Amino acid sequence: MQIILLISIFLFGLWIDQNIAYGQILVNIIVWSLFFFLLKRSNPIERLSLLICVLYATIGEIILSLVWGLYEYRLYNLPLFVPPGHALLFTLGLLLSPKLSPNLVIFIPIIMAAYLIFSYLTMIDTMSIALFMVFLMCLIFGTAKKLYVTMFVLALILEVYGTTLGNWAWSETVPIVGLTTTNPPISAGVFYCLLDLLVIFTIDKMKKSYLTEVTQI
Repeated sequence: MQIILLISIFLFGLWIDQNIAYGQILVNIIVWSLFFFLLKRSNPIERLSLLICVLYATIGEIILSLVWGLYEYRLYNLPLFVPPGHALLFTLGLLLSPKLSPNLVIFIPIIMAAYLIFSYLTMIDTMSIALFMVFLMCLIFGTAKKLYVTMFVLALILEVYGTTLGNWAWSETVPIVGLTTTNPPISAGVFYCLLDLLVIFTIDKMKKSYLTEVTQI
């Protein structure tokens, strides 16, 4: 039931934002309400993970969109529903990743690598080639491989849906570095993988720090 609710929020929320007058205000209220509902039902570790996810997502969105200009939202702002939306997608990934076949952990990167060979030959999405290296590092050194692959796929689906509706659009040329990209780049999910990696890393560090303090008492 929770999975269906989260998927529905993404499907209808982005549609409402794009097609209904003052829809973004309505979506802001809905997404934040669901976020606080999840916080209330979560255990302390889950609650902390959601809060940290929103914090990192806010910083990341400001840097990537408002400062760097990798992509722009349709109203040239940072919609208030976006940071908690990242936390909802993170929650959906946590729910779906245990169901992921281990074969897909290998199969998805292979498919992506095949596309990137085409991308290199045509030079249509050179940013994804660089991001693919980051994705491989997440899979090699990360501890939640199923989660990273799940988030990569979920993020790509969400990116295709959101850009098709017109909620946001990626720049054809990456500012400063001059790499090319599509709308969306196939490797956009790597940013979500990095977000999850940061959340997991932070939680682990906080746990170790807490245990160290307890043993010293």
